[in-house]
Amino acid sequence: MITVLLVDDQPLLRAGFRSLIELAEDIQIVGEASSGPDAVALARRLHPDVVCMDVRMPGGNGLDATRVIVSEIDPPPAVLVLTTFELDEYVFGALEAGASGFLLKDADMDDLIEAIRRLAAGEGMVDQTVTRRVIAEFARRRPALPASAEGPAVDQLLTSREAEIVRLLADGLSNAEIAAELVVEVSTVKSHLSRAMAKIGARDRVQTVIWAYRHGVASVHPPRP
Repeated sequence: MITVLLVDDQPLLRAGFRSLIELAEDIQIVGEASSGPDAVALARRLHPDVVCMDVRMPGGNGLDATRVIVSEIDPPPAVLVLTTFELDEYVFGALEAGASGFLLKDADMDDLIEAIRRLAAGEGMVDQTVTRRVIAEFARRRPALPASAEGPAVDQLLTSREAEIVRLLADGLSNAEIAAELVVEVSTVKSHLSRAMAKIGARDRVQTVIWAYRHGVASVHPPRP
């Protein structure tokens, strides 16, 4: 059973999300919060698998709550940002703070259910069109770090094959597509990607892509057709 904490300052929205999400037999809403501080307190007490996080709340925004939940709770829940705005500074901040995915509030309920399942499985939302566009804009607004700014150089941290797979992941390819491009088995891609994520300290695919942009492994360009 996947456990979920709903965070939104509007009670009607929370009630709507709850009634629809719980139609999925493998997902259970274990708590609701109306502000960032309440979300942090409940996440610490309930240890949900996924937090569905609003970003704009008068009682304390979701950006600060995301940062605390991801950095101070062990093991950290995956945070799915739910918002009305595609390219919003709060969304960029939430991704930087450690959110694992991003979805518009008017998305189909099937998309929300699938997002929750994928985040609970550690996959993130990197292959969603909107999320890729948000991450690319995030990267454009936050230039790559200088080589000496944070830890060892990429070529000292990752093997050439690991770096190549991370770059293709950042380009929006799925594991199967990466395997086809490199003419290897999907299991080989998963193995290399898992090792790369462990080395860079990324919890999921979205944070791996953000790391790739920040460290110059990937660069902003038009998405593949």
